[in-house]
Amino acid sequence: MVLKTPRTPLRPEARPDPEPGPGELRLRVRACGVCRTDLHIVDGELAPRCGSIIPGHEIIGVVDAVGPGVAGVAPGERRGVPWLGETCGRCRYCREGQENLCDAPGFTGWTRDGGYADTVIARADYCFPVPEGLSDAEAAPLMCAGLIGYRCWKKASEARPVARLGLYGFGAAAHLLAQLAIHEGQAVYAFTREGDGAAQDLARTLGCAWAGGSDEAPPEALDAAIIFAPVGGLVPRALRAVRKGGTVVCGGIHMSDIPAFPYALLWEERRLVSVANLTRQDAQEYLPLAARAGVRPHVKTYALEEANQALDDLRAGAFAGAAVLTPDLSG
Repeated sequence: MVLKTPRTPLRPEARPDPEPGPGELRLRVRACGVCRTDLHIVDGELAPRCGSIIPGHEIIGVVDAVGPGVAGVAPGERRGVPWLGETCGRCRYCREGQENLCDAPGFTGWTRDGGYADTVIARADYCFPVPEGLSDAEAAPLMCAGLIGYRCWKKASEARPVARLGLYGFGAAAHLLAQLAIHEGQAVYAFTREGDGAAQDLARTLGCAWAGGSDEAPPEALDAAIIFAPVGGLVPRALRAVRKGGTVVCGGIHMSDIPAFPYALLWEERRLVSVANLTRQDAQEYLPLAARAGVRPHVKTYALEEANQALDDLRAGAFAGAAVLTPDLSG
């Protein structure tokens, strides 16, 4: 499914199987999550980086061809492909262990063709083994929603211990992170769209201590809050909700403008920070941790040719949890 021009529907397109180049793998796609970042690309909120693109960066596939120079990977192995598809390895950020901030990165489904397809080419060193016990559809959302949630969680906890964690925008990333945070002993407070009973019910089912609309105040002050919804107006609300010395993390790649707010909301050593992309180290830490914690996404599946419907449903908030495309594997 190809995006020719932003703000137009994806189009099916038949292509010959691509061949992997040096250092690359070809994978038969088994499942690909539908991420809000895909929606930002399709809707033109993230500017196009090439003429046309196959979206999708929460990919689970089986290796069926190995390019020159690849060692330690064999056909038939299951691998996951995330958003960060390549980095230069030479800039200051790569040299200092911050490859998520690379000056010349490549992104799956934005600058490299992604997983809304039956095959995908990926750099072998940016693919990860998938934990056993997870189906393809269950594993797919972990490759971005899970990973970015984990990076936000680390950022939220780096200044002071977190016992009470707020999550604004209870979609794919938040419902995965809630499971991990609760497993680690934190009380989670879920903030949803006003009146979104399905998301609030899901939050309570997962064990959240409280669930309500993002226009509500939590019953007690939070130690940290993470904003996954792309709504800048949530920043002042989250700052009001955290205690002195608390942290608010903006976890999305795109957010509407943050409105002016009084300095008093930031004072008393509250911190407002953002998270950008992810690193391979994040994946190496998170995937085994999620498996041990029993993290399982709540998944709504769509056929690959239903990608436009899945994006429409994500835009409308028509499901709770995560959406996943599943190509027809019968052929």
